[in-house]
Amino acid sequence: MDSEKQQSRGIYLLPNLFTTAGLFAGFYAIVAAIRGDFESAAIAIFIAMIMDGLDGRIARMTNTQSDFGAEYDSLADMVSFGLAPALVIFLWALLDMGKFGWMVAFIYAACGALRLARFNTQIGIEDKRYFQGLPSPAAAACLAGWVWAGTSNGIDPSLMTAIAMPLTFACGILMVSTVRYHSFKDLDLHGKVPFVVMLVLVLVFALIASDPPLVLFGGFMLYLLSGPILTLIKIRQHRTERKQEQDS
Repeated sequence: MDSEKQQSRGIYLLPNLFTTAGLFAGFYAIVAAIRGDFESAAIAIFIAMIMDGLDGRIARMTNTQSDFGAEYDSLADMVSFGLAPALVIFLWALLDMGKFGWMVAFIYAACGALRLARFNTQIGIEDKRYFQGLPSPAAAACLAGWVWAGTSNGIDPSLMTAIAMPLTFACGILMVSTVRYHSFKDLDLHGKVPFVVMLVLVLVFALIASDPPLVLFGGFMLYLLSGPILTLIKIRQHRTERKQEQDS
């Protein structure tokens, strides 16, 4: 009995190791931004995204899921996808905006915390095919993508701020919205696929390699816009169906 209690007090190393790596990447992004190395800061946020995508899958594959791991992952996400993107975008493009600049950055960080809290309360009851609100890693990718694209292509500072301000605010609001986004959790990665799918994947990797900052920023911006667009399409379809029912 004592040995079982002692074992229950321990934590699983492998998935939490990836969570720690993601937390480290998010913290490094903050440190790099303070030093003025914004390109490294943006890349670190993308690395945190990869670690965040791996820890949960590894936990499920190795049957090492735990309440501790879920809570630890949520706290790490707050640093990597809440605080880190807010501070990086603030120091890069919003610093000269004064109080208005840091208020927008704070709104993003607060919305990230609210998004994660709401997600934790809906575990087990939500539709796994969709996310309610923009996922915090995708929101962080939009901001980090813009920072990376701006630093690598020498974008004019006025343009940096003109896009960073509304983008930061929009990402924050979409995170706490009820707009639904595809989670892609229903994709069957274990089954066989046609040969053309592998060819498409090769082309996608080649496209990303051609200009990683712009391609990643563009891809995540399309995902950001997909939620509102799909919502408007469904609203229009619903109104059309109601009109047809009334006419009949």
